[in-house]
Amino acid sequence: MSVKISDIDSYCFSEVEGHWQRQWLERGAFRASTGENKPKYYVLEMFPYPSGKIHIGHVRNYTIGDIVARYRTACGFAVLHPIGWDAFGLPAENAALKQGVHPKDWTYSNIETMKKQQQALGLSYDWEREFATCDEQYYGFQQKIFLALYHNGLVCRKEAEVNWDPVDHCVLANEQVIDGCGWRSGALVEKRTLFQWFLRITEFVDELLSEIDNLDGWPDKVKIMQRNWIGRSEGCSITFKTNTQEDVEVFSTRPDTIFGATFLAISPDHPMVQKLAKTNEEIAKFVEEFRKGSVAQEVLDKQEKTGVYTGINVYHPFTNRELPVYVANFVLMNYGTGAVFATPAHDRRDFEFAQKYNLPVERVVASSDGSNELPYVNDGVLVNSDFLNGLKVEEAKNVIIQRLCDIGCGKRRVFFKLMDWGVSRQRYWGCPIPMVHCVKCGIVPLEEKDLPVYLPYDVTFDRPGNPLDSHPTWKHTQCPMCGAAAVRETDTLDTFFDSSWYFLRFCVNDHTNNNLLENGDVAHWMCVDQYIGGVEHAILHLLYARFFSKALTKCGFVNVSEPFANLFTQGMVSSPTYRKENGDWLFPEEVRRNAVGEHEVVATGEKVFVGGMEKMSKSKKNIVDPDEIIKKYGADTLRLFIVSDTPPERDFPWSDEGLEGCWRFINRIWRLFVHAKSCQVGAGNCGDGAVILLANCGDEAVVQLYKNFQRTIKNVTEALEEKTMNRVVAYLRDGVNSMYLQLDKMEIHRGIFSLIIRDLIRLMAPIVPHICEEAWRMLGFEGLVYNNTWPSYEKEYVRVSIIDFPIQVNGKLRGTIDIAPDEDEEKIFERALAVPAVQNIVSGKVIKKKIFVRGKILNFVL
Repeated sequence: MSVKISDIDSYCFSEVEGHWQRQWLERGAFRASTGENKPKYYVLEMFPYPSGKIHIGHVRNYTIGDIVARYRTACGFAVLHPIGWDAFGLPAENAALKQGVHPKDWTYSNIETMKKQQQALGLSYDWEREFATCDEQYYGFQQKIFLALYHNGLVCRKEAEVNWDPVDHCVLANEQVIDGCGWRSGALVEKRTLFQWFLRITEFVDELLSEIDNLDGWPDKVKIMQRNWIGRSEGCSITFKTNTQEDVEVFSTRPDTIFGATFLAISPDHPMVQKLAKTNEEIAKFVEEFRKGSVAQEVLDKQEKTGVYTGINVYHPFTNRELPVYVANFVLMNYGTGAVFATPAHDRRDFEFAQKYNLPVERVVASSDGSNELPYVNDGVLVNSDFLNGLKVEEAKNVIIQRLCDIGCGKRRVFFKLMDWGVSRQRYWGCPIPMVHCVKCGIVPLEEKDLPVYLPYDVTFDRPGNPLDSHPTWKHTQCPMCGAAAVRETDTLDTFFDSSWYFLRFCVNDHTNNNLLENGDVAHWMCVDQYIGGVEHAILHLLYARFFSKALTKCGFVNVSEPFANLFTQGMVSSPTYRKENGDWLFPEEVRRNAVGEHEVVATGEKVFVGGMEKMSKSKKNIVDPDEIIKKYGADTLRLFIVSDTPPERDFPWSDEGLEGCWRFINRIWRLFVHAKSCQVGAGNCGDGAVILLANCGDEAVVQLYKNFQRTIKNVTEALEEKTMNRVVAYLRDGVNSMYLQLDKMEIHRGIFSLIIRDLIRLMAPIVPHICEEAWRMLGFEGLVYNNTWPSYEKEYVRVSIIDFPIQVNGKLRGTIDIAPDEDEEKIFERALAVPAVQNIVSGKVIKKKIFVRGKILNFVL
C-alpha cells in the first residue's frame, strides 16, 4: 500500500549525512588509483589557506569541484580529486604576536577545524593525499627544488628596490600595497634597496607568452590578464644627445609621436639622477620623497605626477630642437631604459605632467572622428610630423624606426613588463632557503645530504621582524665547502613558491618517498584536467605555476609544459549589509522585518538601513557561517543552493529565501523517494527494460513522462559538460515536478517509474550526494550510487522537430518563436523582429549587433 506524500515526515539529514560520510571514508570510495583500466581525470580546486574556518566562498569553490569530480567518476574516469593546505604565511606570525600562540600550533589547529568542515560538506576528496605546505617533508623537498633551480641558473641573488613595510618589517609584493600602505599593517610603505633572492622567470618569457594561445580551456579574460602582466612591448630605443657629456637613451612604444615630444622624463633611480642628486639639493630631496612611496605600478599610475627639472636639455634627432629633461615620479627604472620622451598630446601621464609644469602640448596624430580632445591615445593619421604626415600610426612606427636606425640613433627593441620573481621574505613562518653565507667562500648552496633545513620551534615573537635573525643557535652552521663557520640564510621563501608545484605533489600518494616528483604517477596524472578557483589568482599564482612546470621540466623533475588544461573561475558570494543610523554594522541575525515590512534591530527596534549586495567580509558583518547552515538545513541543501539560479562564473547573491526554497526542494525529492519505496519502485522492478515496459504500459501520459525524462538526462549531461550547474538544477526541478503530476500512477506503473527514479538519483548524486546515497540504498540498488554509471538517454525520444527559440533585446528575454532546428538564419531574424514585444523596443533604433547561437538564442544589441 503506497504512502501519501502528505503523510511523509521531513528529511532527517542529520542522521543520513553523517552515516554516508562515514561510509565513504570507510570504503575508501574516493581513493584515486593509477591501476584502474580507465582514462584519468584530475580535478583540483585551488587549495585554501588555513585561516581558521571555511567561508561560503570556499563552499562554492569546493562544491563546483566536487560536482565535476563525481560526474567524471560516474562517466567512467579514474578521478584524482585531492585537497591540501597552503599553510605558510604572515597571518600565522601575526596570530603569534597577538594571541601568544606558536604559528605551527595555530596553523595545524586551524587545519583540523577546516578539515571537519569540509568533510561535513560530503566532498569527495582523496584524504590519503592530504598535506600542508608547512609539513617538513613538503618544504624539505621544496628546498631540493630550490637547489635544482639554482644549479640550472634559474636562481640569483641581487640588489633590488622593494616595498618595505616598516611595521611588519618585511618585503611586500606590489599586490600587497593598497593605496600606498601595507595590506595588513596599514603602514605607509617605503622603498628600500635590499639583497633579495630571485627566480629567473624571464628566462621563459617567450614561452609563457606564446603558449597562452594554446590554453583553449581557459577563460579569455584570464588569458588577456596574463598577456598584459607579461607585457610585451615592441618599439625602439632612441639616443638623445645632451648639452652635457652624457647622452640619454629612451625606450618608446610610440616612436611615431616623436615630433610631438616636448620633454624627456627619467626615473629617480636613473644613474644620471643619482649623480645629479649629489650636487643638486632639490633633486636629492625629490628622490628622497620618491623612496617613501611604493614601487607598485598601480600606485604610481594613480598618484599625482610630479618632477624636477634637471638643468639638462637634449636635442631632438630630427629638428635639433632643445627639450628639457625632468626627473619624474611616474617613470620606473625597471622597465625599458628608465627614460622616455614625453608626448603630452598622446599620453595621459605625460599630459598630466605637462599641465602641472606648463610644458607645451603639440598634437601629431589626428583623430579618425575629428575630435580635438586631448590627450588623444587612439589610432589616427600623423600630422605636424614632417616626413610622417599622412601615414597611419602603425605604418608611421615602421617608417620612423627605420629612419632612426639609418641615422644611427635608434634600434628596434622588445621589452617585457615581466620581471624576475623576488622570492625572499623576511619572516619566520616560511620555507627556509637552503643557502649559507661564508666569510671565506661567500654564498654557498647546501648539499642535498644536508637537507632538509627545518624551522626551529623555539622562537619568540616579542617584537616585529624575523625571529630567525635573532635565534641564538639555528642560524649558526658550517660552510659545506670549506667547513668554516657560516650563517644560514634567514629569509624564507615567498608562499607563492609553495603553491607553484603543489599540484604535482598530489600525484604521488607516498608520504615516505623522498623523491616526490621522480615517480611515474606524476606522468600518469598530469596535467590537471580541471582547475577551479577565484579570478583574483588569474595573474600571479597561475603564471608562477606555469613557470614552475617549465622550470622543473628543464631541471629533469617532470615533463610538463602547461599544468592546467582547463581553468574555471567561479564568482564570489555576496550578501546584503545592515547598518544602524550611527553607522555601526549589524549581523543579519540582529535584524528582522517589522509588521510593515521595514528592517529593524531585533533587540531595540531601531531603524536599519539595508545596503546593496557586497562581498562577504568580517568587517561588514555580512558573513554567513556554513556550519550554522549545515546544522539547520544539512549539507545537501547548502550544496544545492550554492549552485542554483546563478551561473557559477558569476557572482552569487546570497538569499535566505533561496536557501529555504532549496530546503523545500530537498524535502520534495525525499518524499518522492519514500513514496516510491511504498509503491515498490526500485531495483526489483527494473529488470524488464524500457522497451517491454513501454509497450505494455497503456497509459500515454506515463509513456510521455518516460520519453520527456530522456530529454532531462540529455539536458543535465550537456549542462554538466558546460559546467552550468544552475541549468542542471533547473532541469532536475522540472523533471521532479513532472513526476509529481503522475504520482497517482506510480504504483500501477512501478516498472517505468523504477527506471526513471533510478536515473533521477544518478543525475542528482553529484549535487546532493547524501540524500541520493540514502535513496539508492532504500530502493534496493546495489553498491554506492557514487560508483554507479552515468545514465545514457535514448536518442529516438529526444529528437526535436520544433524548438521554442528565445529572443532577447539587450540581454533581456522579450519573446519566443517556434523554429525548425535547421531553419535559415535570415528567416529567423525576420520572424524575431516581427514579435510584438521585440518590435516595440527595436522600432526607431539601430541594431548594433546580432548574437545568434543556433538552437539556443538570438540577442539583438541596440
